[in-house]
Amino acid sequence: MMATSPVDDIENRTAQAVGFFEKYGPDIIAGGIKIVLILIAAFVIRAMLRKVIDRITTPGKEGKKPGLLKPLRERAPQALGNLMSERREQRARTIGSVLKSIVTIMIFGIAILEILIVVKLDITPVLTSAGILGVAIGFGAQNLVKDFLAGMFMLLEDQYGVGDVVDLGPATGTVEAVALRTTTIRDTGGTVWYVRNGEILRVGNSSQGFAVAVVDLPLSYGANLAEATQVLERKVSEVADKEPLKADVTAKPEVLGVEKFTPEGITLRVTAKTRPGRQWAVQRNLRAQLMPALEEAGFTAK
Repeated sequence: MMATSPVDDIENRTAQAVGFFEKYGPDIIAGGIKIVLILIAAFVIRAMLRKVIDRITTPGKEGKKPGLLKPLRERAPQALGNLMSERREQRARTIGSVLKSIVTIMIFGIAILEILIVVKLDITPVLTSAGILGVAIGFGAQNLVKDFLAGMFMLLEDQYGVGDVVDLGPATGTVEAVALRTTTIRDTGGTVWYVRNGEILRVGNSSQGFAVAVVDLPLSYGANLAEATQVLERKVSEVADKEPLKADVTAKPEVLGVEKFTPEGITLRVTAKTRPGRQWAVQRNLRAQLMPALEEAGFTAK
């Protein structure tokens, strides 16, 4: 058998390459073009959708509600002013961030599957593996998914927002930040609490719509209740029309009368409808003015 010369070897290799290119070249070029077009389309669609999301989650001028939030229920009162604008911005920004992540995952996931089809790979095992992996991740990250879904529903339903005074069960205080996984609140002692959204079973919000200031005033047994009630009614009418209560009280305070009897004496109750979050300041102010009024009228607590 005669050995081939280097020139013949080069010619044979060249012929094989030419034959391979003639047979598969058009498919390779067409496939490469398709892959490039798929990637370009994915990036363009992603950029367009992210721009749309930015547009509908960006507040308008003068705190105008973002377009995304217009069809959603909003429970916070308009009287909160700047705090309301901040709440809207955070709510829209958080939802927008989630939407961007979902859009990115979906678009590039579809793009990868299309590329696999172009290169003529069977995507059935890929889809099966993805399903099994999804189930495994779901079992392993149940708490994370639970927190995420609870955070989404909380944002969509506007259960509470930044600046609200809430009772979440594990902790009570003022909301400082709202995220999809946790809610951050600061209690009256200054402690910051991080509460997982999935662990929140109930929400008590003291900052929605209106609040009620409740003032209990003690009297000794034997006091003339009718006269004490008249004194309180005159005094609450007087102080409700003056600052600082005038700005916080939204309806005339009411003297409800006897609330309870205790071994120490009788308790009269006064209530006042206030702006959200201002009930505690109104309670302190009313108590500071009503107690001296009763003492001046000759009523004492024992």
